[in-house]
Amino acid sequence: MTVPGSAWPEGTPPSTGTVPVLSRAAHDRAHLARSLPDPAQGRPVHVLTVDGERAVPVREDPTGPRLIWDQQPTLPLGSVFLGEADGAVYAAVRGERALTVNGRPVDRWAGLREIGADLDDLDAGLLAQAVAILEWHERNRYSPLSGAPTTIERAGWVQRDPTTGTEHFPRTDPAVIMLVHDGGDRVVLGRQAVWPPGRFSILAGFVEPGESAEAAVAREVAEEVGLQVTDIRYVGSQPWPFPQSLMLGFVARAKGNLGDQDLVPDPDEIEEAHWFTREELLSGRGPQALPPPVSIARHILDRWMAGEFS
Repeated sequence: MTVPGSAWPEGTPPSTGTVPVLSRAAHDRAHLARSLPDPAQGRPVHVLTVDGERAVPVREDPTGPRLIWDQQPTLPLGSVFLGEADGAVYAAVRGERALTVNGRPVDRWAGLREIGADLDDLDAGLLAQAVAILEWHERNRYSPLSGAPTTIERAGWVQRDPTTGTEHFPRTDPAVIMLVHDGGDRVVLGRQAVWPPGRFSILAGFVEPGESAEAAVAREVAEEVGLQVTDIRYVGSQPWPFPQSLMLGFVARAKGNLGDQDLVPDPDEIEEAHWFTREELLSGRGPQALPPPVSIARHILDRWMAGEFS
């Protein structure tokens, strides 16, 4: 049984995948094809429509949600080439919601946060890529050098300044997300005021210019909860295209034998922070809610609950 308020079966460590769910991919991005006059090389193209709220058309199969792709004879104008898998070509385009796609009824329109953890490897990887590249285009329509509207090249993977000729490439903002533990069975979890009531998560923050990821971990932990950390270790990464982040996951050990009284939350970022034990999390006596399965925060926390990172 699952204890009310607990995210895991009673007394049982969670099962964990080998990689965060949004880091899965089963397609070839085929980057060399982007420079071809026809990246699809004469093959029909499966096109995914992403609306302005980052939602996509979904059908419900017995095995879980599946994306609905619109098959087109060529790469549509304004679309971005995503790559290929098993001979099929994939692309994404910004568009409006519809009741049917390619003659098939749409069960619902849903976003990556909602369905990312339930998609298979192929759909998960393609959707994360599609949302990320379309968000980049949405926010970078003009050259940062001259202010001129850019022209799109290489099947959507380059924007060119028509006045200077400068190429602009898709941007990713690195962020660190870190589980802080005491070397034993306690972990620090904090919550932001904008989150749903009762939700706690591990700490996170952006990497600053000229800063290493490890230095960002130490700085962000000190800023957010007032702790000094050591034994900073890299765990893995996951794209988080909301709109353009790459989450770099770490674990770190707090210095000293500390309690809640030693936590000093930053009032601008952290509403409250506490130490929790594994037993509290498993029994449901900890937070009312934890990060959703689609997040790397949950992936790292699950692995700690399973006994890693001591």
